[in-house]
Amino acid sequence: MQRVLFVGHGSDTVNALSRELEALGYRTAVCPPAEAEATLADEEPPDVLVVDLTSPSEEPTLPRLWREAQGGEPPPVIALLDQGQLPHYEFPLGIDDFLLLPASAAELAARIRQALRRRVPVQSEDVLRCGHLLIDLANYKVFVADRPVNLTYKEYELLRFLATSANKVFTREALLNKVWGYDYYGGARTVDVHIRRLRSKIEDRHHSFIETIRNVGYRFHVSS
Repeated sequence: MQRVLFVGHGSDTVNALSRELEALGYRTAVCPPAEAEATLADEEPPDVLVVDLTSPSEEPTLPRLWREAQGGEPPPVIALLDQGQLPHYEFPLGIDDFLLLPASAAELAARIRQALRRRVPVQSEDVLRCGHLLIDLANYKVFVADRPVNLTYKEYELLRFLATSANKVFTREALLNKVWGYDYYGGARTVDVHIRRLRSKIEDRHHSFIETIRNVGYRFHVSS
């Protein structure tokens, strides 16, 4: 679940977007600009920063604050702007995207997914695409319809193995051997539990990837 930190003065618009993003499955927090440095240093690092720049006095110094507090490159930064600001606004370095207000949380969520997706530095040979599923083999990352998915190591290895052998049926015992290793003494139910967790993270009514073959095992397929 991605964490989004809103930096602004807590306007009704920002608070509403924060609440609506939470309803869409994100974890959100709002802090005023004066507390941004302390928040970045003390709290769990956010996956995305959303900066309210509708106030002319605010400037996006978050990339600098991030480097001072956390080190390394900051997460994607999305700016919130008023319609009247766009014609003359000069975007400073550190802004990955912008959203013109008023806007819906669904549109902001789409910008967040795009911003996160653009940060994946991979070569084409290191990417496995299966319909709406993308597996970044070089960086152990998974995306469904440009949405990052957080998997455990074994969930990732199980998904990678199935996806690289698409349309082939594997018994639970075969998956135990291939993913967990021959020296693993757990039962076949281990596979069922991990498949169920995988499905809860990568599948919904629009995306289905793992098919149960009754009395046999599982098969990876790409939905139309």
